[in-house]
Amino acid sequence: MFQQEIFMGKKGFIFDLDGVIVDTAKYHYLAWKKLANDIGISFSESQNEHLKGVSRIRSLEKILDWGGVRLNQEDFNELMAKKNEDYLRYIKTMNENEILPDVKKILNYLTQKGQAIALGSASKNARSILSMVSLKDEFDAIIDGNDVTKAKPDPEVFLKAASAINIKPERCIVFEDSLAGIQAANTANMVSIGIGDKDTLKEAEYVFKDFTEMDIDFIEFLIER
Repeated sequence: MFQQEIFMGKKGFIFDLDGVIVDTAKYHYLAWKKLANDIGISFSESQNEHLKGVSRIRSLEKILDWGGVRLNQEDFNELMAKKNEDYLRYIKTMNENEILPDVKKILNYLTQKGQAIALGSASKNARSILSMVSLKDEFDAIIDGNDVTKAKPDPEVFLKAASAINIKPERCIVFEDSLAGIQAANTANMVSIGIGDKDTLKEAEYVFKDFTEMDIDFIEFLIER
């Protein structure tokens, strides 16, 4: 009977990476700013906000559009590779101290409750980042930028994550810090939980500034609803 109750209550909890589990946004910003400045384009933190949850290709396209710069495919590919090299250099220093507050508490509780946990991120470096912060083993499945062809707000990454943990989309809960990610979760018919600014993430079903605002009773509610 007890085992049946656990099975009946099993849900899929899908986490984005950047800005949800760790704050790699600052490293993306530094790498994009260096790239933009090197080709004579000014780049601000507010512009960087528009790149959250966006693929590397689309992000570079946006930066070039903002600067009115046109490049051939070879130069475009070279810049993409350069940005990734700079970003990887920045994140090599990451460790467990980079995990955002109370993330481990939520992951530990979900594990204790026998819930399925997946990562759904646009980052192609997700696996290495999770390894560096000692969280890789916390996830039953990892779907990242190497596994998908469509960027958020397309729901592909979340649908693949749900499939990987064998949980129907309507029984999945997504934690996201970007509007594109929230829209992807909503399109996938998943419960969307925004982590960040309430105005930016107003399309989410629930919004919290961070995981410190989220108590265990709320997680239990998500499991049982």
